Amino acid sequence: MSRPTGRYGEHDVEHYERPRRRTRPRTKDRPSHDDAVDGLVTTVDRGRFTLLVDDRVVTAMKARPLGRKGVVVGDRVRVVGDVSGDEGSLARIVEVRERTTMLRRTADDDDPVERPIVANATQLAVVTALADPEPRPRLIDRALVAAFDAGLAPLLVLTKSDLADPETLLVTYRSLGVKWVVTQRGGDLAEVRDALASHTTVLVGHSGVGKSTLVNALVPDAGRETGHVNAVTGRGRHTSTSAIMLELPDGAGWIVDTPGIRSFGLAHVEPENLIEAFPDLDEMTETCPRGCTHAADEPECGLDEAVAEGEADPERVASFRRLLEARSVTDY
Repeated sequence: MSRPTGRYGEHDVEHYERPRRRTRPRTKDRPSHDDAVDGLVTTVDRGRFTLLVDDRVVTAMKARPLGRKGVVVGDRVRVVGDVSGDEGSLARIVEVRERTTMLRRTADDDDPVERPIVANATQLAVVTALADPEPRPRLIDRALVAAFDAGLAPLLVLTKSDLADPETLLVTYRSLGVKWVVTQRGGDLAEVRDALASHTTVLVGHSGVGKSTLVNALVPDAGRETGHVNAVTGRGRHTSTSAIMLELPDGAGWIVDTPGIRSFGLAHVEPENLIEAFPDLDEMTETCPRGCTHAADEPECGLDEAVAEGEADPERVASFRRLLEARSVTDY
């Protein structure tokens, strides 16, 4: 007796094989991209990257094999595809070169996700107006913490010195050994150019402090939009909406203009990383108990012993501890 149509017996089930999909065999081999050329990422905008390839401006996208690996301004990359720079052309980033430094921030101090800002910079310039708007030392402190943590040389650029005496602010930072330059509206920028020479410098600062004005003066064809300070709030409006890397005239260096910031999250910075930026103080913490954060209220901290024995500058220790405190104080 034949089996009913559409029914299977035990023998049929045991020997049944599901039809296989016809697919190309997988391979772990990846293209070598021997024809790839070097590029420098200068802007990032919604999944499209602007690069400099030799002297050409090239638009590129990220190749799929890079997966979730981020590409940020300042990255040195390898590129394939159409690198002519012609209108409508599109290349592919296939490799991100090893980074020497990475400036990061978090959205706030409770955010565990680090957000890369700029790669391969050598200097961070905190642009601060001495008046209109008033300086905000706590934000300056937090930017300095980010610089020290990333291994960048910090620089204070104090603008609008024709409105206020810079000494009032500088006295706070002398003991940290931070370099500074002072400018005034319409004044000579020779000192600023000297401080930026041979560096890749990230410029950060509140809106309204004159950062975009400074960029336009340093790079005449930059075309960065400038804004004004609100007379009621004392704050500027955001004029730069994305980071952009610009070459200084005569190849003197690079600057990266970033959007005006209202916060600088430091959830990623650990106290032991910060003190390593101060070798003289770090050496004095060898006697600290395990887990010491080196804050002012820590018992038996080696910094206190060094101050008591006259081996450490009290003002420098106090300034360092102010930076430690800036990691957790968000009211600025």
